Amino acid sequence: MKTSLFFSLFLILLSIFSKAQMDDKFYQPNKEMKPLEFKNIEKISFPIDSDTITAVVLKPESKSIKKTVFFFHGAGGNITTYQYITKPLVENGLQVVMIDFRGYGKSTGKPTHLNVAEDGQKMFNYLLRRKDIRDTKIYLYGASLGSQIATHLAKENQSKISGLIIDGGMSSFTDIAIHFAPQYKEMISSMLISPYSAKEDVKALRDLPKLFIYSKGDSTIPFEQGQLVYDNASEPKQFIEFSGEHIQAMVVDRDRILKAINSL
Repeated sequence: MKTSLFFSLFLILLSIFSKAQMDDKFYQPNKEMKPLEFKNIEKISFPIDSDTITAVVLKPESKSIKKTVFFFHGAGGNITTYQYITKPLVENGLQVVMIDFRGYGKSTGKPTHLNVAEDGQKMFNYLLRRKDIRDTKIYLYGASLGSQIATHLAKENQSKISGLIIDGGMSSFTDIAIHFAPQYKEMISSMLISPYSAKEDVKALRDLPKLFIYSKGDSTIPFEQGQLVYDNASEPKQFIEFSGEHIQAMVVDRDRILKAINSL
C-alpha cells in the first residue's frame, strides 16, 4: 500500500481536481516476472474485452487432488511475488490457481476496482468448466488487496465454493485510504466510495467456512480492520493471530496456517 505521505499528497490534489481517477492509486502492477518455483505449471491466457488475462494452474505431485484454491494477490508485484504463500499450499497437496489481473505480469490493460472483480468472475467461470477443478472442493484465498476481490466473488458464488480465506485484508478501499490520511476522513468518505468491500460482502456469507489471518504487527493493514471483517462474518469462522509483518503468516507460522486451511 501507499504511505501516509502519498495519500496526503494524493488527496490534496483530489480536492483540486475532484474528477481525478482514484482506482489507480491502489494498484501497483509489476511486469517483471520471477522464475516460478513449481514442478507442475499450466499457463492460462484468457481474452477479455481487448485485453488478455493470464493465470497459472499449479498442481501438486499427488494425483488425487481434492481441493483447489483460487489465489488473489495483493496490490503490488504479480503472481511470482506471492509464490511464497502458494508454494506451501501446493506442497500440502492443494491445487492452486493464481491470477494476474490487468496490468500485472503478462496480463495486459489497466486494473480498476470494477474490472478486476469482473475479470475474476469470468476467469472463475471459465476454469470451473474444467473437470479437474469442478470435481474438487473450491476455496477462495485473498491476500491483502486481493481480499476485496475474494470476498466479493465468494458472495456471488456461495453455492460453488467450500470456503473463504482472508490473509491481511483491509475492510474496504475507503477505510484503508482513511487510515493513511485520517486528516481527510470527511473528504475521503464522500468522494472515495468502495464499489464493494469485504466488511459488507462478508455479511452475506451464511454457512460458508471462513478463515481470517492477521497480525497486530502488521504495519500495512490495521489489525482492527481485520477484526471488523471477522466480527461482521457469521459462523462458521476462525481467526488466527500471528506475530509478524504483513501477509507473512505462511512464513512465520506455516504449520498452523496449513492445519487451519486443511480443516476448512
